[in-house]
Amino acid sequence: MENDIELIEGCRAGKDSARKELYTLYAKQMLAVCYRYTGDVDAAHDVLHDGFIKIFTHFTFRGECALATWVTRVMVTQAIDYLRRQKRITQLVVNEEQLPDLPDEASIADNGDRLSEDQLMAFVAELPDGCRTVFNLYVFEEKSHKEIAEMLGIKVHSSTSQLHRAKNLLAKRIKEYTEYERK
Repeated sequence: MENDIELIEGCRAGKDSARKELYTLYAKQMLAVCYRYTGDVDAAHDVLHDGFIKIFTHFTFRGECALATWVTRVMVTQAIDYLRRQKRITQLVVNEEQLPDLPDEASIADNGDRLSEDQLMAFVAELPDGCRTVFNLYVFEEKSHKEIAEMLGIKVHSSTSQLHRAKNLLAKRIKEYTEYERK
């Protein structure tokens, strides 16, 4: 426990040696936790990285529980946030009510598997700047159209139009991809 106190104080003071020690102590165990939630090694590494960035930039440990418990709680929260973002993307892109031209989930397949997250993110990266910015703010940051309009200095209608355009472009790109993959 005494080592934990020194480690905590070092992290609060921004000491790199304390941060490195905290990472060394918990990274392997936390990677397993992240993997249990995401089911994907690359995603688990991303969640682990984001979790430690959050820990190091907003060190909010108050001593209400063991340090290991707190670190685990941060990682689980990061993993759940990651899964929520992925679900939100999938719902926006795959939901036929929002995108009537989009093929159904069964046709978004690659050897029986659904469209991979990496493929989907590559398609998002191909969007024009305005569409991509609004899409990312709406989906990943969960901002409302009003908030996006204020942030970007545009009208609310422009934000909704850009999101609609982004979804249509993604639907078209996914359709092209799935047709190509079937050949």
